[in-house]
Amino acid sequence: MVAMQRIFPALIALFFLVACERAATLSPLGANDVIVAFGDSLTFGTGASTDTAYPAVLATLTGRTVINAGVPGDTTTTALQRLPEVLATHQPRLVLLCLGGNDMLRRLPQTETVANLRALVHTIRASGAEVVLIGVPEPKLFGSAPDFYAQLAHEMKLPLEQDVFNDVLRDNSLKSDPIHANAAGYRVVAGELATFLREAGAL
Repeated sequence: MVAMQRIFPALIALFFLVACERAATLSPLGANDVIVAFGDSLTFGTGASTDTAYPAVLATLTGRTVINAGVPGDTTTTALQRLPEVLATHQPRLVLLCLGGNDMLRRLPQTETVANLRALVHTIRASGAEVVLIGVPEPKLFGSAPDFYAQLAHEMKLPLEQDVFNDVLRDNSLKSDPIHANAAGYRVVAGELATFLREAGAL
């Protein structure tokens, strides 16, 4: 009975956390609105060609311009430095933010990663664009996206997609190496993101 009394409040809290994430919605994108995919090598498409990286496939699936602003090796710190120029150049209506993997690989303090992600979201919103947060799995066997992605999404009322890279990088047929997808994997990512954007009201 004591164990149940401890577990039940935790389940209720988890329910409300998930409900809040699902409640986060996006404004409809116009036909000429630009999406920027902003991230590191997973966005750039390491392990595949430029036209099979997920931003290129997503552009085909959505009929929108999707800019690939992925830089291999980017940490949340270096990304924060280059973000203003990307926003000024492309003036997106929506940014798909997928960062944190290199912070984890370099074992940077989690507090620093979260602070930088928060600053990235604030900068994007200040430009007038909306944000979708994409979780990145921890670089270890059967790693999943750390809890801080869900916590940040809840705090900042962000739509969160935290499963797709977890799923792809657990399937050897969809990987080019232990931490990158191949063309088939990026196609799965693009398809799941297209569905996510439709369900969130952007498409």
